[in-house]
Amino acid sequence: MGPPRSLLPMLLIAALGVVVAATVIGLIVLWPTGEGPPVAERSVRARTESARVTGLAEIPCRVGQRTCTRVTVELLEGEDEGRRVSFTTGEAGAAVELDVGDRVRVYKNQLPPEAVIGGAQVDPYSFSDFERGRPLVLLAVVFALLVIAGGRLRGARALVGLVVGLAIVLVFIVPSIVEGNSALEVALIGSLAIMLTTISFAHGLGAKTLAASLGTATSLFLTAALASAFTELAHLTGASSEEAIFVRATSGAEISLQGLLLAGMVIGALGVLDDVTVTQASTVMAVKHANPSFGFRSLLQSGLSVGRDHVAATVNTLVLAYVGASLPVLLIFSIGNTPFVDAVNLEAVAEQIVAMLVGSIGLIAAVPVTTALAAALATQISRERLIREQHLGHVH
Repeated sequence: MGPPRSLLPMLLIAALGVVVAATVIGLIVLWPTGEGPPVAERSVRARTESARVTGLAEIPCRVGQRTCTRVTVELLEGEDEGRRVSFTTGEAGAAVELDVGDRVRVYKNQLPPEAVIGGAQVDPYSFSDFERGRPLVLLAVVFALLVIAGGRLRGARALVGLVVGLAIVLVFIVPSIVEGNSALEVALIGSLAIMLTTISFAHGLGAKTLAASLGTATSLFLTAALASAFTELAHLTGASSEEAIFVRATSGAEISLQGLLLAGMVIGALGVLDDVTVTQASTVMAVKHANPSFGFRSLLQSGLSVGRDHVAATVNTLVLAYVGASLPVLLIFSIGNTPFVDAVNLEAVAEQIVAMLVGSIGLIAAVPVTTALAAALATQISRERLIREQHLGHVH
């Protein structure tokens, strides 16, 4: 005998309440104080300023037979705004391909005006990078317009959820890890917070959101547990990444590289899990709306039928995403004729394999869990409420 019809939704709402409460408590306990460790001087990048290229001239390099480029730029901000300065590119490596009119970032060399290196006076400014703000903003605007055009109100709400999710990463997850808190704990709490906000913003508060949220939370915990277990079994340290080592060396805090590795696996799995759980919950609700006579078993079978296709496609996407991220490493091994067994055994590759497999297992587990939860809920709500769930994205 199962629980009474009215009791099941209440039990699931209570379970989600526990997840919400745990997330809120975790956010309070792990919230960064703002009093992080002092940043080492060598880890602070020089402040850059915007400039526009106004002139280019080829000159012989001071070392070797190569040709360098003397670049003249007009400073567009900073204390020297409006001033034209010159610097040379190509001395220390390949020359940067610049054109007149390009927007670039430059940094001021903090040296006395009369400073001389190698018999030549030091340029007052040096090239840092291209100015990429405008094309990035343009691309973001195009993305936002397409999301709103395609999803309308739900698309707009999804964008709000996306902004909140990114804010959680920048305001909570990153500063909290920098302050020395457990990276895995911070990633789990942050991922739950992102999941709760993004799903509810995009789909409102209803049976679909309830099933998707519980399915995502369950799969996240499973992914974290598997990642932790197999990271230990495979003796993964997280030290294969130069960026992680640099962070640990310059942050001034006791940051666990293994913890960073685990946190990356959890956060990386979150986006795919959200997609799968929401799709499964939505599918079940749509089937129930089209076939009001369907019971739990029929809804479960219909949902799982769609879920198998979804898993096959999403796992393929997940695998290719990790392969794409590892492509430079794979090219290095190919150039060096490294045997396949040796390449797989190296930590840089093993990390990606573990991340890919534990993420895929969490993804596969999310389908039956979410489908069962959605099917159980679909049998408990009235047709009128189900129609509002489908068309408005929330149930009052």
